[in-house]
Amino acid sequence: MPSMRAVLETRQKAAAVQVQQLEAELERVRAALADAEEVHRRRMIGLEQYLEALAEENAPAMSQKKPVGPRRAVPHRQNATEVKELSPDYQALMAAAADAGGDGLGARRAAVVLGWDSASASRVEGARARLKRLVERGWLVEKKPGRFTLPLQAQDTAGRPGGGS
Repeated sequence: MPSMRAVLETRQKAAAVQVQQLEAELERVRAALADAEEVHRRRMIGLEQYLEALAEENAPAMSQKKPVGPRRAVPHRQNATEVKELSPDYQALMAAAADAGGDGLGARRAAVVLGWDSASASRVEGARARLKRLVERGWLVEKKPGRFTLPLQAQDTAGRPGGGS
């Protein structure tokens, strides 16, 4: 018959093995959760953009808060000469980024600039998507995560009349 010590040591080893197995399972579940959250975030943005486009398409002209030009893609910075070439919403975001200066414009503030509810996660993500689009096209930079600023050359000329030196 095994001694009490041997029985307890066997139970302790079995518990240690179970802890290791559960820790491995926990890591797998955490990784799966992170992946699922990212997919959810991207789908929320896509749905929000679809709903915005649908609302703009179906909204009568009289009920719009501000004039909206034709829907057009954001041009790459090297293909455009002035901010005036952007749609009114993007012009407003560029002006807000200039006002924010070195601190940068955040997505929540961008949602407010666009006239959206900044307490709505989907609206904030929609604003973030627009800011990211401006970064992709060279209009803004994101030196710190979530903080969008004008590129250095644009900051240098932002305060000068005519943008010259």
